[in-house]
Amino acid sequence: MAAKRKRGALAAGKAKRARSAPSAGEAVPEGGPRERSVPPQEYSIPPPVSQGKWKNKERVLIFSSRGINFRTRHLMQDLRTLMPHSKADTKMDRKDQLFVINEVCEMKNCNKCIFFEAKKKQDLYMWLSNTPQGPSAKFLVQNIHTLAELKMTGNCLRGSRPLLSFDPIFDQEPHYALLKELFIQIFSTPQYHPKSQPFVDHVFTFTITDERIWFRNYQIIEEDASLVEIGPRFVLNLIKIFQGSFGGPTLYENPHYQSPNMHRRLIRLSVAAKFREKQQVKEVQKIKKKGTKVLVREDPTEVVFETPAEEKPVEIQLVKPESKPIVKDKKKLRKIQRKKQKKLFRTEG
Repeated sequence: MAAKRKRGALAAGKAKRARSAPSAGEAVPEGGPRERSVPPQEYSIPPPVSQGKWKNKERVLIFSSRGINFRTRHLMQDLRTLMPHSKADTKMDRKDQLFVINEVCEMKNCNKCIFFEAKKKQDLYMWLSNTPQGPSAKFLVQNIHTLAELKMTGNCLRGSRPLLSFDPIFDQEPHYALLKELFIQIFSTPQYHPKSQPFVDHVFTFTITDERIWFRNYQIIEEDASLVEIGPRFVLNLIKIFQGSFGGPTLYENPHYQSPNMHRRLIRLSVAAKFREKQQVKEVQKIKKKGTKVLVREDPTEVVFETPAEEKPVEIQLVKPESKPIVKDKKKLRKIQRKKQKKLFRTEG
C-alpha cells in the first residue's frame, strides 16, 4: 500500500518550482531544501517584441460596392494582406449614397478608407478618403495585376512594415503634395501596431508617368540590395480631389482625364471612319469602271513593225466531202481505214 501524502505536500512542491533563485543579499535557511545552482535565464521572462507603445492608431477600411469582377476582388484581398492595419466589411449596395461610408467607418472605428466602386461591370474607380473630415480623392484604376500572378517572383514577411518611395514630382505640385500625405497616412503601417512585424523588407513605390500614378511593390534582397517585384501593381488616373469625405467642394480637377465612355466612343468613331473610307474607295472604283474610256490617238511609229501577211489562193470546193463514219471503237476505225487504202492501191495498179 502506498504511503499517504501529507497535507500541503503538493502545494510545497509547486512552491518550490515557482521559487526563483535567491539574490546575493538574501540568505538561504539551514533547514531548507538542498542548494542547487540555477541559471538566471531559466526564470527570466523574455521581453516583448515591440518595446514602444502604439500611438499612431491609423485604421483603414477596405471594401467595395457590388458588381466588381474577380480581378478587383483579388486586388482588394492583396491590399488587405499587405496592410495589417486594415479592416474589411461587406459590399455596399450601389443604390446607397457615398456619404453613408462615413457612418460605416465610424462603426468600424476607422479613420481612413479605400473604397472600390464598379460601374458597368468593366470600369473600376478607387476612392481614398480621410473620414469624416476629408479630404478625399477619386481615381480611375487601370492595368491591374494581382499578387498571385506568376510573373511576380518576390516574397515578403506577412505583416512587415513597408518603406514608401515617392517620385520627386510629388513635391513640386500642390495637388500631388496633398496626395502624397494621403498615401503616407493610408499605406504606411503604424509603428508598434499589434498585428505588424518589426521588419522592413519591402517597398511601396509611387511614380508619376504620363499624368498617372503607377503603384509597385518590391522586395528588398539583403545580399546585394536589389529589388524584386512582389505585386500587386496598378495605375491610378486622378479624376478629382474633394475637400470633404466622399464629396464637398472640388479642390482639383484633372484636365488630362478622359472618361472610359469617351475613350470607347472615340474608338468606335475611328473604326466607323475607316469603314466609311473603304466604302468611298469602292464607290469611286465602280464609277471609274462604268465611265467612258478616253480614246488614245494612234501612234504613227507602230506601223513600222507591221509585216504584211502572204495572201493564199482561194480554193472553191465543188464536191461535197465524204461523211466520215462515226465509230466509237478505235480498232474498227483502223480496219476501215486499211480497207480503203487497199482499194486505192488496186485501182491505181
